[in-house]
Amino acid sequence: MRHIIFSFCILLLSWQAHAHGPTPQKAKESLTIQAPIAKVWAELKNFDDIANWHTDLKKSAGDGKNQSGGVRTLTFQNDEVITEELDYYNEAEHEYSYRLKAENTKAVPTSSHTVDVKVVVGETPDSSVVTVKSRFYRGDTGNTPPENLNDEAAVKAMTQFFKNGLNGLKAKLEK
Repeated sequence: MRHIIFSFCILLLSWQAHAHGPTPQKAKESLTIQAPIAKVWAELKNFDDIANWHTDLKKSAGDGKNQSGGVRTLTFQNDEVITEELDYYNEAEHEYSYRLKAENTKAVPTSSHTVDVKVVVGETPDSSVVTVKSRFYRGDTGNTPPENLNDEAAVKAMTQFFKNGLNGLKAKLEK
C-alpha cells in the first residue's frame, strides 16, 4: 500500500510541475532626452500620435481621447495591427498607462500587456527622463509555447519596442 501511495504522490507532483501556466514578465527602459519636460511631454502626451516618433510603426490612429477609455490602433511596419486602450492619464504628472485591447501575436508576441509611461525632469532643467515599463504575458499561454511566442520572445520584443520608441523620440526632439 505504501508503494502505491508513494507512486501516486510522485505522479501528482510530476503533473503539478508540468501543469503551470505562464508567469508575468516585465520590461523597463529609461532614456534621458536633452529637452525640457514640457517639450518632451508635448510630444508624448497625445496617445494617438505615437507613430510620429516610433520607428517600428507605420501609422497610429485613435479617438483623440487622452483619458481613461481612449483607444488607439497601431499599424506596424509589417502591416500587423494591435489596439490599445488608456487606463490612466495624468497631464499634471506627465504620465499615463494603457493596456492591450486586441492581441495580435504577429505584431507583438504577448497575449496581454500593460504599459506605464512617465516623464520627469532630468539632471538639469533642460533634460528629461522618459521611463516606459510593462507587465505582460507571453503570446502563447500554453505549457509548451513555440519559441516565437515564449517568455524570452515576449521580453525581447517588448524591450526592443521600448528602446526603438525612446530612441525615435530622442532623435526627433534633439534635432
